[in-house]
Amino acid sequence: MSPRNGVKLQDILEAAEDVANERGMGEVTLTTLAQKLHIRPPSLYNHVDGLNGLRQALALHSLEKLEEALMSAAVGRAGEEALIAMGRAYMQYARERPGLYESMLYATDRNDTELRHAADRVAELVITVLSSGYGFNEADCIHAARGFRSLLHGFASLEQKGGFGLPVDVDQSIEVMMDTFCAGLRVLQQKREGEHSDKN
Repeated sequence: MSPRNGVKLQDILEAAEDVANERGMGEVTLTTLAQKLHIRPPSLYNHVDGLNGLRQALALHSLEKLEEALMSAAVGRAGEEALIAMGRAYMQYARERPGLYESMLYATDRNDTELRHAADRVAELVITVLSSGYGFNEADCIHAARGFRSLLHGFASLEQKGGFGLPVDVDQSIEVMMDTFCAGLRVLQQKREGEHSDKN
């Protein structure tokens, strides 16, 4: 096949995602992408600053797609219903696009402004649901959002690595995990309401 002309950044990101989903992020290199796109490796430098720049761009792309998935899941829902829907959407995203999901961990510059803003938008989605649905203050929202992410990321990572071998349905485990987490939030909510009443 003849070399492709007019390759755009979006083409590069899509090719990188394909390779990552099929073979893992470790196989995403400038050489493999150039071969997949039928171009010479130096041509990639017109769009990304080497391998580190590619990983940075792919991490940003991944966060933006995760934000879209969570936002879509939360539309028309509130409180616990929204949180559970977002949890399911998170797991679906990690399962359907495992390489792109993994790419979030490969960002080379965590202080990059654009990447930081994208990560903040994802966190703010969860925090908004927690604040409006449970009436938590800012600190409790952040604690709960961190717990939410840790549960889902831990589960997704273990599943991707084949870490669940016991003969119990994994999807049921996800539902139990989410129900248990939400039950804990209700307990925290009651505790905070009790503390507020005591002060008054």
